[in-house]
Amino acid sequence: QVQLVESGGGLVQAGGSLRLSCAVSGRTFSGYTMGWFRQAPGKEREFVTAIRLSGGSTYYADSVEGRFTISRDNAKNTLYLQMNSLKPEDTAVYYCAVAPAYIPVASTIGGYRYWGQGTQVTVSS
Repeated sequence: QVQLVESGGGLVQAGGSLRLSCAVSGRTFSGYTMGWFRQAPGKEREFVTAIRLSGGSTYYADSVEGRFTISRDNAKNTLYLQMNSLKPEDTAVYYCAVAPAYIPVASTIGGYRYWGQGTQVTVSS
């Protein structure tokens, strides 16, 4: 059974930083995509960033480009999201996800089959 467990969320002031982690267990994937999504209260879940584990290509939403960095540690089977220069509008529940098959567009939420339970990030002004 595949499990994704996020950690690292919390409360931070605007301009601050947080690092989220997502530990994957239960299965080893190859040639897949991992991503981070977020959902603010009353809004749709939205794409934040993704990484192709074969090749390492990364993709970012315009709203986080230059502030957030996605990375992974294959040996630890862990995905990370470094978030800098946080803004109040970054406040949301952040989810990591795995797309076990190739998806042409990494931001396609429907291509992600496995999801974590989410971790809350709150940015105060």
